[in-house]
Amino acid sequence: DDDDDIPQLSSHTLAALQEFYLEQQQREGMKTSQGFNQYSIGSIEEDWQLSQFWYSDETASCLANEAVRAAGKGGRIACLSAPSVYQKLKEQDGKDFSVCILEYDRRFSVYGEEFIFYDYNHPLNLPENLLPHSFDIVIADPPYLSEECLQKTAETIKYLTKGKILLCTGAIMEEQAAKHLGVKICKFIPKHSRNLANEFRCYVNYASGLE
Repeated sequence: DDDDDIPQLSSHTLAALQEFYLEQQQREGMKTSQGFNQYSIGSIEEDWQLSQFWYSDETASCLANEAVRAAGKGGRIACLSAPSVYQKLKEQDGKDFSVCILEYDRRFSVYGEEFIFYDYNHPLNLPENLLPHSFDIVIADPPYLSEECLQKTAETIKYLTKGKILLCTGAIMEEQAAKHLGVKICKFIPKHSRNLANEFRCYVNYASGLE
């Protein structure tokens, strides 16, 4: 009988394997059920190859609340390479503002029409319906600490914003941030869910609540 040649799992191993698959199914079931918040930070894992480092929950909340305050009632907010702030804004479902996410990582396309593919190398390659100066505030976190990346991202920011800018980037970029966007450093220090080697800071060009 050919079946005799097939290795048999012990009852203990088989039970453990079944338990593993059951837990896996339950996790996937949670993600697809209404009880799972697809907007919670960490629902899409960081991809370090894309230079992704999510903010801590406290920092994302603080930046999201600042964006809502700055945008005003019925305001429009653009999250440029800042998905964890977008996710935190979406947790405030029902509040009187609208938000979109401009992001290179196409995994965020699960958020539907609010997702806009964005590559900082082509700063003005944007959809036609994304009108110039149509956002009350742009919150941006350029993926790389280089002047080239900041300069190109700045083109997009200046195209999108009506005026207000909230920039998160390294402390070493202070001079370039002032040069390209006219923003000044805040007292508030953003934190990430994982400690980074580079010190990060926030920069604004308006009277913010981050002082």
